[in-house]
Amino acid sequence: MNWARLRYASWLDTRAGFVAATPRGGSLLDLGSSDGETLGHFAELRPDLKFFATDLAGRPERYPAGCEFHRANLETESLPWPAGSLDAITCMHLVEHLRTLDRLLGEVARLLRPGGRAYFETPHPRSLTAPRQPADSPIKFTLNFHDDPTHVRLVPVEELTLHLRRLGLGVEQRGVSRNWLFAAAWPWYRFQPASRKKFTAQVHWLGWSAFLIAHRPA
Repeated sequence: MNWARLRYASWLDTRAGFVAATPRGGSLLDLGSSDGETLGHFAELRPDLKFFATDLAGRPERYPAGCEFHRANLETESLPWPAGSLDAITCMHLVEHLRTLDRLLGEVARLLRPGGRAYFETPHPRSLTAPRQPADSPIKFTLNFHDDPTHVRLVPVEELTLHLRRLGLGVEQRGVSRNWLFAAAWPWYRFQPASRKKFTAQVHWLGWSAFLIAHRPA
């Protein structure tokens, strides 16, 4: 899906709703950008934003044009951008891969400008009991939390809330992340052959991911 189609209906997707609220011409840092697929969707939705990205590995050649990339270990390293310089930070499906969150969350708090907001997304506890990915499936997709061997532990949003409040950030919203178009399509996809779209519809129907939005007080 090209996210340019969501510009006037960003409420259909939890992530899109967050990005759409970033100030015009603002700055957005994506933590753990991986192959850049989601970051590319952000640029489709908000081409006016200045994008920054960081990842231990990452594929910066796939990131949006003009995106400033810094390679870093987010458990141990600080980031190069000035304190209070960013309007928005996204951190999606990263915290469950880390053994310690202190450095990461400290950097989020440092980098946000007054009024700036951060979006976290991580597997919901219900992912622990979701159906396991069939061993013979031709499509590799994490359905159950334990399908991904790089997951270290489940990080509940309640735990994130405590960490962020200790750092002086407010928590304005938390809940289940969904793309309602995919969720609505699940009854149809359910009877179709295995595909990434089918599994994506399934996790949005289940409410597989939890999210939290924090902000630095203005």
